[in-house]
Amino acid sequence: MEPRHLEGGADRPRSAGGRATGRVIVIGPYLRVRRGDPEAQTDVHAIRNSEARLEEAVGLARAIELSIAEALIAPVSQIRPATYLGKGKVEEIVGLITGHDIELVVMDCALSPIQQRNLEKAWNTKVLDRTGLILEIFGRRAKTREGALQVELAHLNYQRSRLVRSWTHLERQRGGFGFMGGPGETQIEADRRLIGDRIARLENEIKKVQATRRLHRAGRQRVPYRVAALVGYTNAGKSTLFNRLTRADVQAADMLFATLDPTLRALSLPHGGKAMLSDTVGFISNLPTQLVAAFRATLEEVLEADVILHVRDISHEDTEAQQRDVDTVLRQLGIDPDAGSRILEVWNKIDRFDPDSRENLKNIAARRPPERPCFLVSAETGEGIEALLAAIEDRLAATRATLDLSIDAADGAGISWLHRNSEVLAKELHDGRFDMTVRVDATKRDIVVNRFDAVPHAVL
Repeated sequence: MEPRHLEGGADRPRSAGGRATGRVIVIGPYLRVRRGDPEAQTDVHAIRNSEARLEEAVGLARAIELSIAEALIAPVSQIRPATYLGKGKVEEIVGLITGHDIELVVMDCALSPIQQRNLEKAWNTKVLDRTGLILEIFGRRAKTREGALQVELAHLNYQRSRLVRSWTHLERQRGGFGFMGGPGETQIEADRRLIGDRIARLENEIKKVQATRRLHRAGRQRVPYRVAALVGYTNAGKSTLFNRLTRADVQAADMLFATLDPTLRALSLPHGGKAMLSDTVGFISNLPTQLVAAFRATLEEVLEADVILHVRDISHEDTEAQQRDVDTVLRQLGIDPDAGSRILEVWNKIDRFDPDSRENLKNIAARRPPERPCFLVSAETGEGIEALLAAIEDRLAATRATLDLSIDAADGAGISWLHRNSEVLAKELHDGRFDMTVRVDATKRDIVVNRFDAVPHAVL
């Protein structure tokens, strides 16, 4: 759909696909930022392409099968406390809503409760802001028990802050745990208490999920498996890459937030080693803080990962802005994307470029600083996957020590301990003793050296 700019004109709205009427209008109320304005230097969203932002908002609406009648950009010079938009634009949109028989207006911004209520009264229709829309998607997509718990917690925290502004004479304008339902009839005080009790129960259940994940991680740490985690903007191709690397069958679709629930699979490395690869929920600009908090149990896989693969759709026109958005969420999780060498950037979808453009990308990648390398791949065709796997193996091995040792073949307990707590690279029997080469974590290096008289592996 080609977006229109609402600049005060009275154009007759054009509907998608030639239809005369529709159900939803998506509005991009983006702040005008003049070149050289100091705000543009501090607000990463201010420098994003408006058309791309609106296209993303339309994609979010279509992700829950909403019928889009119109998508338009409504530039604002300043945010109005009462309605976000200026009075004139609010009145213009009344005509669009009437002409299209609209049931829902999606505002691609974060609305306060009073702004949402005033717009609903002015337009006589339901209004959903960006946070509510993303929460609605997550509520429909979460399939596992863990995902459902996290989404419901985020829903309730968001809804609790809006109960007061959602009431008119004991009738609520949106009911249940979603945002598109009908009226409710419960008294507001009882609703607050019920929601508070439900939030407390959910938080306790999520703590149990976190404890279970800690047990799983402890089990993986006893086995010498390293963990790599995929992160990236939604629809960057993480799940397709995950399937390519692990030969799994995780759902991969050209759709925002196609994957919500975390998945772990074994990853075979070039020299026969094994690692675990984790696929996580995609990030997005203005990701609701409720979701960052609620999905922290899931995103702990990223926090604990030895290597983080930041997957970027390098063919997207806003790829640089998307990178900044992902870096912002990583910082919220306590990961500094500019510190250390944990992060490998994966520039995905290079199959969409012609040979000259691809060569130019390779030159850009070659000039990257060694502490922040990037790898050009196509998860769709498999191009560049071997080099990426080699880099993952190198990074995982860099955090471990390779040691040589000799152990009595009768020392079954010691041999068993080495197999449980290290990666046995070589093992040969000579005169009743096993000559072994093992790779161990830095935390266990001293134990192996002291107990087995191990020495650093001699590279021939």
